[in-house]
Amino acid sequence: MRKIFIGLFIACLVACNTAEKTSPEEIKETTAAKVDMNMQGYSPSYSSSFEMGDPKNAETVLALWKDWDKGNLETSKMRFADSVSMFTSDGTVIAGTRDSALANVQNYRNLFSEIKSTVHAIFAVKSTDMNEDWVCIWGTEVNKLKSGKIDSVQLQETWRFDKAGKINLLYQHARVAKPQK
Repeated sequence: MRKIFIGLFIACLVACNTAEKTSPEEIKETTAAKVDMNMQGYSPSYSSSFEMGDPKNAETVLALWKDWDKGNLETSKMRFADSVSMFTSDGTVIAGTRDSALANVQNYRNLFSEIKSTVHAIFAVKSTDMNEDWVCIWGTEVNKLKSGKIDSVQLQETWRFDKAGKINLLYQHARVAKPQK
């Protein structure tokens, strides 16, 4: 059995070293090819066709998280579309003009004396059949109320961008985490 594995390993090494050189364009075509998947009887109501998106959108969300930690969303104002909808983890829906939505969010942020976020993962994706750009981010937020109480939450947020590269939608999900020091 051991000899078979060693033989397969050597064959793989030889195959890797004798392969023809592939151009970056050919690699891109290969990786962008649609892979059919068994949907197990489900039909996604939005999409199941995604590819990696623009990293600049992920940078936008990271900058927004940094402004949130600092407590000043005014610097993020221009990252949002004229009309915005936010579905937060506590069931609150904030929808309306950029200015009114961000004023509501800023009022909530003002309840805290300090927030420190840690990013666990972030990636930009594009729905190819819907032609929409999204950013998914996972992280931990440790927040300190002005009363001194400290809480932590594990967050998963999905941000949608419009054609002008502005945020117009947020879906947020959270799980209470063990308070950290």
